[in-house]
Amino acid sequence: MNTHIPLAERVRPKSLDDLIGQEHLTGKGSILRNAIEQNKIPSLILWGPPGVGKTTIATIIANTLLVPFFQLSAISSGVKDVREIIEEAKQIEGAILFIDEIHRFNKGQQDALLGAVEKGIITLIGATTENPSFEVNTALLSRCQVYVLKSLQEKDLNKLLEQSIAKDAILQQHTIVLKETEALLTISGGDARKLLNLLELIVTSTNKKEIIITDDYVMQVAQKKIALYDKQGEQHYDIISAFIKSIRGSDPNGAVYWLARMIEGGEDVKFIARRMLILASEDIGNANPNALLLANATFDAVTKIGYPESRIILSQCAIYLASSAKTNTAIAAIAAAQAAVQQQGNLPVPLHLRNAPTKLMKDLNYGKEYQYSHLGEGNFIEQEYLPEKLTGTAFYKPGNNARENELRKYLKEKWKDKYKY
Repeated sequence: MNTHIPLAERVRPKSLDDLIGQEHLTGKGSILRNAIEQNKIPSLILWGPPGVGKTTIATIIANTLLVPFFQLSAISSGVKDVREIIEEAKQIEGAILFIDEIHRFNKGQQDALLGAVEKGIITLIGATTENPSFEVNTALLSRCQVYVLKSLQEKDLNKLLEQSIAKDAILQQHTIVLKETEALLTISGGDARKLLNLLELIVTSTNKKEIIITDDYVMQVAQKKIALYDKQGEQHYDIISAFIKSIRGSDPNGAVYWLARMIEGGEDVKFIARRMLILASEDIGNANPNALLLANATFDAVTKIGYPESRIILSQCAIYLASSAKTNTAIAAIAAAQAAVQQQGNLPVPLHLRNAPTKLMKDLNYGKEYQYSHLGEGNFIEQEYLPEKLTGTAFYKPGNNARENELRKYLKEKWKDKYKY
């Protein structure tokens, strides 16, 4: 028995039948299982939260297909490592390259994979906790299937605990009674790896042969060993929620405090910046259009710089957004318009607004009655821009702030009583 190998690694499943969770991908008749059984694995990206089985699925694929398996971590590997593996893979057939945290590869590193994936020299399996649409180059992403892994449910995690206690030779040296598991599940935040590491920590923290696991006992051990901020667990979502709500509530002090909590916990700078970019439109919008510009510049800047200096840029942006006037009219307007589309279906485009690329369409008056707005006084000519059934519907309703009060005045002058501003 090798006691230096972590419990999560010792009990890692060797086959799909042993895997707990992800039945939508690996259960009987599922798409990924069928591909494995037919030996037709495409290059793929496994996207999901930490500790839900991404690495395990990759190793199971390699073990099942009995093919050469190379593994890199994007945190510690570079282009040189990728190219060395590609050269080695050219001498063999059917090699799989698994890259953990592939979202941490920069554009140059991802580009180094393109040719080998395209030519079939390697089958790429990438694992990421971030949305691959944002973090994986479009060219590389287009050559991969994306499979979304779900968070493990409480029943899955309890089953994992029970199986590990029953099967692991080192744990079997103790009599372990799972009297309560709520604290175990809460602290691990649905991450199977953290759950098993915590279980092992609890077992190794005592010399007792019989260990009765209760919530109080787990908290007693965990408070000594577990960090206050877990950027991948439950507090990850609680703290980003507190951060966003502080900015929305115009409290720069609360915003900076929760920002500090995330920075001290090692949160990804791009995650924080991306959330502020969304908020700049969702909660500030046209009350202060410069907010979106600053948030976008912040995302660009921290992408180039990283920690520790990016904390200053994040702080500047958070303070500005929190101190800005607020309105949610942008999200309210598009939500109302989408609701109208869902309710009314595909209403016909008014004839005068249609494109008329052919003579026949021009003969049918497509676009004929359209008036070019810039020819009117103040670059405005009143005409209908909505389908007939929606005439007079004001999806956008300006908020009560200085900037949108100006917009309201402008729109009322143009549209008189047509829209109720």
